[in-house]
Amino acid sequence: MKTRNTTFTIVAVLAAFTVLFQACKSDSGPKDLNVESMMVGEADLNGATAPSDVPTDASIVVTFNTDINEETATTSNVTLTQDYDGADVEIALAVDGPTLTITPVAALGSGTLYSLELTSGLLNNDDQPLASTTRTFTTAGTFSPAGIVAHWTFENSADDVVGSFDPAASGVVDITYTASRNDAAGTAATFNGNTSIIEIPNGDDLLAVNDMTLSFWMKTDSDHLNADGNPTGHFVMGLGAFYGLQYEVFGGYDGSKFAIQYEYGPSADAESGAEDMWFPSEATDNTNGGWQGWTYAKSLTADQMMGYLKDTWTMVTFSFNSSTKVGKMYFNGELMKSFDFNLWPDGDNKQTVTGLYYAGQEPDVVNELAFGFIQSRAGTLWDSESWGGYDFPGANHFKGQLDDIKVYHKTLTDDEIRLMYESEE
Repeated sequence: MKTRNTTFTIVAVLAAFTVLFQACKSDSGPKDLNVESMMVGEADLNGATAPSDVPTDASIVVTFNTDINEETATTSNVTLTQDYDGADVEIALAVDGPTLTITPVAALGSGTLYSLELTSGLLNNDDQPLASTTRTFTTAGTFSPAGIVAHWTFENSADDVVGSFDPAASGVVDITYTASRNDAAGTAATFNGNTSIIEIPNGDDLLAVNDMTLSFWMKTDSDHLNADGNPTGHFVMGLGAFYGLQYEVFGGYDGSKFAIQYEYGPSADAESGAEDMWFPSEATDNTNGGWQGWTYAKSLTADQMMGYLKDTWTMVTFSFNSSTKVGKMYFNGELMKSFDFNLWPDGDNKQTVTGLYYAGQEPDVVNELAFGFIQSRAGTLWDSESWGGYDFPGANHFKGQLDDIKVYHKTLTDDEIRLMYESEE
């Protein structure tokens, strides 16, 4: 009996040792790579519902169960993509043990769906791969592509909310803030048509670029008369008038125009020159009797044009692409007119355009961007003209409302402009 018990004890000890050995062997083997948590800002990317209202400057922090092989944390294995066009967002990656921080190089677009993908090329220090993982989130606000450089929301303030301009408005005269086009848009800046103006210093910085998109919401007030009691035009905004940039609505509400200064290339015989994007009713292009450089013009009757320009909220957008030399104007996200400087006559300076330009000189004009007039009050251009001098109440002051003025130093696509309108209307 004693021998049998001793044998049983030895067998039991050996069995326990074997189990312990196998357990130790398992613990010391390669560990799988798994995600323990994933946050974008304060929002949980591992939740049952994809986060929304994510700040546009949020970083993504992923925590794993084991340390990451830093060499595999590359943009080949970690991508952040904007959904509407499939473009990859430029990101910076940082590894600290089991933590991977993903930071967009520039602020994301607002109101935009993004997709984060971690592929099986991401390894831990045991060379174990991660199972491919995808998460989505949506940034806060209405849709606006990444890359905005200035944005005036007029939420009871004339400040640029992006903060590109410091100081902010240098002059705010007789502006009130009233209900905008819808509840989500909040308030808009309202101009009285006689004295109202907002002036922004260093406005020439907006034009020191090759590519640009300018977009804004506008509602004119047609109870706008000159000194003779007749309807008059609206100088909606301007940066040194045609020496920089201007936008105006005609007194009959049967058209509008941008006048913008463009920089010429070294082969030209001048430094720069202005060009009007004139858009009247019954507009024509180079296919039906219009100027050879006008590549498209939507032909609207006078009544149809008034539907955009008279007493109605309209989103007006202008873009210029220096590589193609193409300028475009949109109403409510729809292309209305376009031109191509490549189609100007041979030898014309416009064929050499390289970008936008500010050519203003004091005392005629100063480098202040004005909302509500064609230039700031400091300029003397047209001071004695009843239609063009700021001090004449019957001049072409803007009467109406402006909201969500946005500036990009890049050319937004047709789809981006359409989506922006659809998100904001």
